[in-house]
Amino acid sequence: MTNSSLSKLKVALMGAGGKMGCRITDNLKDLPYYDVHYVEVSSEGQARLAERGLVPTPQNDALSDAEVVVLALPDRLIGRVTEAVVPTLKAGTMVLGLDPAAAHAGVIPLRPDLSYFVAHPCHPPLFNDEVSDEARTDWFGGVYAKQHIVCALHSGPETDYAKGEKVARDLYAPVMESYRVTVAQMALLEPALAETFAATLVTAMKEALDETVKRGVPEAAARAFLLGHIRIELAIVFGYAGFPFSDGAKLAIAEAYDKIFKPDWKENVLDAEALERSVAQITRA
Repeated sequence: MTNSSLSKLKVALMGAGGKMGCRITDNLKDLPYYDVHYVEVSSEGQARLAERGLVPTPQNDALSDAEVVVLALPDRLIGRVTEAVVPTLKAGTMVLGLDPAAAHAGVIPLRPDLSYFVAHPCHPPLFNDEVSDEARTDWFGGVYAKQHIVCALHSGPETDYAKGEKVARDLYAPVMESYRVTVAQMALLEPALAETFAATLVTAMKEALDETVKRGVPEAAARAFLLGHIRIELAIVFGYAGFPFSDGAKLAIAEAYDKIFKPDWKENVLDAEALERSVAQITRA
């Protein structure tokens, strides 16, 4: 889809002054082919918009002729907000979520004459080509550092996928690759893979580092040693390094694996029932 075909696409950005909303606001506000209306009810969020020279639009006015409604809202609020918002939208509007949990949990009411799109950032890759200080420390991405995104057309005509993907690329710019998945697959990626599993492992790594320091290793030395080894270990396991673990490392992994992980951990983290429980907790907290 070209910029000309998106000329002055009318976007209602819900939660425009929030943490994620401000990121999106910064990326969209100067693009000439969007007519963005910023919806923000909190005084703190309105102050952030004012810092950007922007004035919020009353919700009803923003939604009355919106072509895309972006939900930059906490997961726990999306169900309640969309129950009020969805019935008011004109036919053909796209509702664009930034996380799969609400869609996967079924808390967003569906109308057959609307389309529902979900897009989520992958964040800047660990192994990248960024050289500037700003890009290398843009941990979240979407400001200086390039990132990949995943997109899903949850409901609606196939022709709407291109529109949703184009908007998503602008929300999260600068974007490298956009990968198409289903909402169910995106929920496997987050929360299951990235948060339930990977974030838990990373938290345990920090706890192990703290324990090492308690046992007498200088913190600076332990931190340098662990972070350097994490990098090379990830490069080995994910095929970037081009060489295997040493025989000693292989023995250590084999010896420790069953002591650290329960035999049924994959089922407990990645199975459908576990995922349903996780997204229910996230969206109904």
